[in-house]
Parts: sequence; C-alpha cells; structure tokens
Amino acid sequence: MPSLHMIDVPSFYHDDNNYLSEFLETQCQAALLADFMVINTFDELEGPIIETLQARLPVYSIGPLLLCAAEEMNGLSNMISATIFTEETSCVKWLDDQDAHSVLYVSFGSITVISERELVEFAWGLEASKQPFLWAIRPDLIHGASTVLPVEFVDKVKGRGFFVSWAPQIKVLSHPSVSGFLTHSGWNSTIESICAGVPMISWPFYAEQHINRTYVSQVWKIGISMNADVGRGEVEERVRRLMKGKEGEEMRRRAGELRDASIKAFKKGGSSYSNLEKILAEIEGTLFPLPA
Repeated sequence: MPSLHMIDVPSFYHDDNNYLSEFLETQCQAALLADFMVINTFDELEGPIIETLQARLPVYSIGPLLLCAAEEMNGLSNMISATIFTEETSCVKWLDDQDAHSVLYVSFGSITVISERELVEFAWGLEASKQPFLWAIRPDLIHGASTVLPVEFVDKVKGRGFFVSWAPQIKVLSHPSVSGFLTHSGWNSTIESICAGVPMISWPFYAEQHINRTYVSQVWKIGISMNADVGRGEVEERVRRLMKGKEGEEMRRRAGELRDASIKAFKKGGSSYSNLEKILAEIEGTLFPLPA
C-alpha cells in the first residue's frame, strides 16, 4: 500500500504491548492456515492489494456484499439496514422535497465520539456553507455528555438542515437529492457510499478509518480529507469544494464509475461473481472429491 504514511496506520500497530496489536498478530498468523478467505471488496477497487495478499493467502474478493441484499430488495433504495439503532425514516420524506444533487449527508457512524468543541465547529461550518444537509447525530455522540446543538445554530439552519438520531443510511445515500457524504470513513460507510456513487469528505476516528480516508482522497480520488483538529472554516471550505464546482463534479464522476464497476463485479461474469463460483467449486471438490 505505497500511498500510506505512518500517520495513516492505526496507533495500536505502533505499540507492541497493546492488546489489539497482539490480537491482530495472532489472527494474521492464524489466517495463514486457512483453506481460503473471503473479503468484502472487489477486484476493480483494490486489485493491487488483493494480488499482493494472494501471494501468501488464498484470498477471494466477493463484494460489495450489500449488493446481494439490494438485489433481493429490488434496489438500494428499498433496502432494510442491519443496525441495532432505530432508524428515523422521516428524513427520506424531507429528502423527497429537496432539489436533486443538493444535500450533504453527515454521519459519523455508530461508535465515533467527538468533543463539544468539535460538535460546535462542525455545526457552524455546515451553517456557513449554506448547503442543505441531513445530519444523523446520535444522543451519545459527545464523549461523556449529552449531544446538544447550539440553539442559535438550529434556528439559523431551520428548513435547510434536518436532524435525526439515526438514518437509514443506504436509502439516504442512494436518494437522488444526496450528492455528498461527510463521514468517519468506516469500511461499511465507505463501501456503501461507493455503491451509491456518492463522493465523501473523510474525518476518520479510529482503526482502519485513516487508511480508508487516504484511499478515498488520494488513490480513488472520490473525496476530500479533513484535518483531525477540525475548524468551522475548514468544514465550510470542504463542503463547498465537494458540493460545488468542477472539483466536486469530477469526484462524482469517478464515484459513479466505481459504482458501475461494483455492480458489474457482482453480476454474472463479473469478478466477485466468478470468485464466488471458484469458492463453491473448491468446497464441492473438497466435500465430494472426484474418484482417482
């Protein structure tokens, strides 16, 4: 992964005494004993990495797996998310009333926590951007405190901003009014955004999210990264760059190409479809070997 720098690598990899680094080392060694492994990605997205892994491991990419569920539900917009949170579907009706390709979706996932200062900076940056937005803001988003937005901010964005505690994310990302995603860059959110063809603003929190951020912004070029020490001016600038102008249009074009590639990979004859056929054939050959 030549595009990575040390700052992208999760901090627990640097600490030999960290239980997570020990756990991951154990799992990586165990992986060498596997007959085969499946991963939720597709060759057209991460081909060079998959090829490198295949030199040591029997790895098959069979994703994006959410497209399997989407096929069963007759499209992404009809999907039911697998989540422990109660989704507020009222936001979909609000999106129906917005202009096409006008809304920024904001969500930091299920475990990210931020400070009160960061909440305020994000809020006023969104207000200054003058862009319509849908913000999924959990009650426990603030570390050690209840999540309360400034009253003046809520008043200023009335009608332009919509707030829910949890959104049906796949439905939101596939909605025609949504044109950008401000995200923590977890893998589920990243792959869902790619499948919907929506470019991203990445503000990672933990684990592999920093790696995903680098690939979104520097390798796939379907998004913009944000600094860890976020400020309202940067939020405003990043939102305007993504949602307006030629740079954002180019990111949407590339995101659309990756969306199309993900669909092609999953269809019959595609890379993920073919990889799954190889796995099934290998399992069948193991369970029911042909006579010598």
